[in-house]
Amino acid sequence: MDPVIIVGAGPVGLTLALALARQEVPCVVLDEGPGKDEPRPARTVVLREDTAALMERLTGTPLAYAGVHWAGWRSMRRKQVTSEVAFGDAEPAPLHIAQHVLTGALRTALAGERLVRIAVDSRLDTMEQETSGVTAHTRGSTGTWWRGSYLVGCDGPRSTVRKLQDIRFPGRTAVERHAVAALRTELPWQDEALLHRLPPWRTSGPSAGEVTARPLPDGVWRLDWLLPPGKDLVTPELLLGRVRETLAGWTGGRTPPYELLDTGVHTVHHRLARRWRSDRVFLAGDAAHLLGALGTHGLDEGLRDADNLAWKLALAWHHGPHEALLDSYQTERRAIVAARLRAADQALPLVRGGGGLRAVVPGSARGHDALLMDGHLGRGALGSPGTYAGSPLAPGRLEGEAPVGTAPGSAVTDVRVTAEDGTFVRLRDRLGRGALLVVLIAPGTGVWERRHWVSAGIMPRLAAAVAALPHRAELLVAESYPGAAAHTVLLLRPDGHLVTALSGVRPADLYAAAETATGGPATAETSARADAGAAGSR
Repeated sequence: MDPVIIVGAGPVGLTLALALARQEVPCVVLDEGPGKDEPRPARTVVLREDTAALMERLTGTPLAYAGVHWAGWRSMRRKQVTSEVAFGDAEPAPLHIAQHVLTGALRTALAGERLVRIAVDSRLDTMEQETSGVTAHTRGSTGTWWRGSYLVGCDGPRSTVRKLQDIRFPGRTAVERHAVAALRTELPWQDEALLHRLPPWRTSGPSAGEVTARPLPDGVWRLDWLLPPGKDLVTPELLLGRVRETLAGWTGGRTPPYELLDTGVHTVHHRLARRWRSDRVFLAGDAAHLLGALGTHGLDEGLRDADNLAWKLALAWHHGPHEALLDSYQTERRAIVAARLRAADQALPLVRGGGGLRAVVPGSARGHDALLMDGHLGRGALGSPGTYAGSPLAPGRLEGEAPVGTAPGSAVTDVRVTAEDGTFVRLRDRLGRGALLVVLIAPGTGVWERRHWVSAGIMPRLAAAVAALPHRAELLVAESYPGAAAHTVLLLRPDGHLVTALSGVRPADLYAAAETATGGPATAETSARADAGAAGSR
């Protein structure tokens, strides 16, 4: 079968290529550039804990050494600290990393992948779809035709794929603008991110605004200043003035020594593609959506697009078309991004409006600061990664459902599990292999050798039920899981989202949930077969 064609060699396209290769799907990545990325310290990304874990799993690189997990977060208004967060087990820290460093780690991992070819100096200019595949033509040093089974446009805001498919991209232009600088200096706090609104050294005018400071390795900081609406030119003199007054304001009135490494202007647009799928063509990342106002993180959502799409494309590539499964990519991901865009659009007038009745409502400023903090930290309506509870892949009400600490459709908590070979691994390490995961919660198993419990109690019946599932599945055992009682059985999608939790071994429920989660509703006949298979092991 023909490979998957991925247009665009940014973080989303490279992540998708790696994720597909891990599931034995060949890919061609069309890179219009030279195959390497220019270092830009002022262009950084913030990744939530589970997205950072996805990157580490795919690249095999401990990214904490290449970025910074923030020790804490503080919000300030004028001279007052309005809120503080200390990151730890209760609230894992986001990872802040330069985008070229992340892309470099992905390229290094892809260099050893036999199933992935990166074609540099290859810019897409035309494409054709057929019932059996996609044909694409690139121009560059040599014009070339490519044949693929599917094609995914990860080619950014000006996506050629989106335009060739005549997909509309409505939204809002220049929702926010920020002046950005990366510099090496010493600040009064270490490894803590800061949002400072209405700093006292800028007491009036539309540019009083806010400034954000986020740490990077080796004493480097990224500073972002919110600019007033309009298209006023950000001159070097203006930017240097902002740097000096901000550093002086934070360090007691005297500008400390600093080394300016990079500058830029970051303009935030809000747009959402009308369709993310057109037969065998898909959109992901900035080609499908643009967001980022009020501290939200667009690339993090793009990486989630790749994680969601990879296992569905892999299943269709290996086993033939699964239209309901492929359609669910747009249904799930577009709904989540649309909800975040709506939340940001509703919050913008409150947070940025100023004046009027809101200025005199007690506590309103503190509430606005909390909204901004949610966006920056990836929580709440502005920043939460969302769930797939309303997905067409979510099973209906099952008789044996059991409550656990993770809502159906949400990403599961990472816990230690015992694999089928008896080794202890992290649950997240088993994701992304194309298999469903079935996790039995069995307290005490961690202190006994596997041979003592693998054939005892409910394990044989559960193993038989897992073997009878309509899709390949791996059986894991955990001593505990948040909110789960003993003998609870969790069913997970290959991307780590919870399908359902069942009380004990319920083969018919497990089979029905597994079939729905992979795009095909279970029938009474197939559920009966699952029951019969489990009964034969008793």
